[in-house]
Amino acid sequence: MRQASLQIGGHDTCTIVSITESAQERMRGLLGRDSLPSHEALLLQKCWSVHTFGMRFAIDVLFLDRRQRVVAIHHEVPRRRVLASLRATQTLEMPAGAARRLGLEIGDPLTFEASA
Repeated sequence: MRQASLQIGGHDTCTIVSITESAQERMRGLLGRDSLPSHEALLLQKCWSVHTFGMRFAIDVLFLDRRQRVVAIHHEVPRRRVLASLRATQTLEMPAGAARRLGLEIGDPLTFEASA
């Protein structure tokens, strides 16, 4: 996985995003982890649906369109749920509460600036 910094409307959020590059990485996602630090997130490319079966913690799920604009936000999604958005091409998974903390709203443009 490669790393990037999350920017909202051109402003850095100090959030490090791991970006999946293969189907295997997308399938693994956050499974097996005990938590997701407050300053980290996972971007699942080519992904319009997710599940939280096998997860050990709640997450915020944001669906993004092909222009990386937020089309749906699901806050504090508990374990054993399935979510989908037919408008989405990518899914951003964040720690529970992170979307509200960052003030994210539907329509917000996200940018993922490559880390060195």
